[in-house]
Amino acid sequence: MTRPVIWQAAAHLLAYPDERFWRRLPLIREAAEPYFTAFLGLAEELGPGELAAHYVDTFDLQRRCCLYLTYYTDGDTRRRGESLAGLKHRYRAAGWELMDDELPDFLPVMLEFAACEPSGAELLQEHRAGLELLLTALTERDSPYRHVIGTVCAALPPLTPADRDRAARLAAGGPPAESVGGYR
Repeated sequence: MTRPVIWQAAAHLLAYPDERFWRRLPLIREAAEPYFTAFLGLAEELGPGELAAHYVDTFDLQRRCCLYLTYYTDGDTRRRGESLAGLKHRYRAAGWELMDDELPDFLPVMLEFAACEPSGAELLQEHRAGLELLLTALTERDSPYRHVIGTVCAALPPLTPADRDRAARLAAGGPPAESVGGYR
């Protein structure tokens, strides 16, 4: 299986598990099951209601399980706005236009981009530290989504020492906070 298929499947699996998610699941199982068997089994065990509740509890209520990857490096600061603008510019340069309600650092959007655009793999690699932090947080919570993020990380080149150091620094310090007037 190629990385684009893994990333396309992961983008769908990381979307909110609404009715459309469940309709697409057989297609994803057919196309990418060997890589997502553990997640697919757990999702079906939980069923629509429980998986939706778990998704909200995990991704909407836990700061450490954020699907918006610039949050890990930029927090909720002005610098994050610059990062988001930079991502939009990269998407536009590749002929992509986001829908109005999509943020460019939302992991499913980034995965869709990586599945269709060769430069998308580089984009994911640039956010490797955030992906590793997300994987660690999901693993600690014993979330079924750890299998999806683990597969995405496994499809990327191996972690470098610099990636490990960056992830460790981000984990220790947390996301940056805005500093206004020299005070924190």
